[in-house]
Amino acid sequence: MRTTRALAATGAAVAVLGLAAPAAVARDGMNLSPSNVVALPSVIARGGQLTITVNNCTAPATASSDAFRRVTLSVGANNLATGTATVNRNARTGSHSISVVCGNGTVINPTAFTVIGGVRGGLGGSSSTGATPTDMAIGGGLVALAVIGGGVFWMRRRSERHI
Repeated sequence: MRTTRALAATGAAVAVLGLAAPAAVARDGMNLSPSNVVALPSVIARGGQLTITVNNCTAPATASSDAFRRVTLSVGANNLATGTATVNRNARTGSHSISVVCGNGTVINPTAFTVIGGVRGGLGGSSSTGATPTDMAIGGGLVALAVIGGGVFWMRRRSERHI
């Protein structure tokens, strides 16, 4: 259920950002400043990796947040800066901002991404070790039923008449 909600929130955030993102059109001689800091996924667990993109950003470019170490962004075609950051294992849960410093200015997204608590994967919902008393009672009952059923079957076979 939590996974479904996280995926729904991520999908909604991506849809909102995609619809609200203005098309960046550069004109000759126009001095553009960095804009549209996007972190994907927008909802992430501690230790996960974020992909950060910024429009209209010239080199050198760095991104920083209280949830990850400063990372250097690479600037590609059309002044699109991208980079990858790893969220700290001890990052607090909740919304975090990203500050990007480019050669042509600074831009901040105050609610760029949300850190959620970690998931205990691989345990199958169990937090204890070994069999519990309930497990032992259920297993013992099933073994007893198997023994009784086998005995009844054997006794019925034994009473049949043979020619």
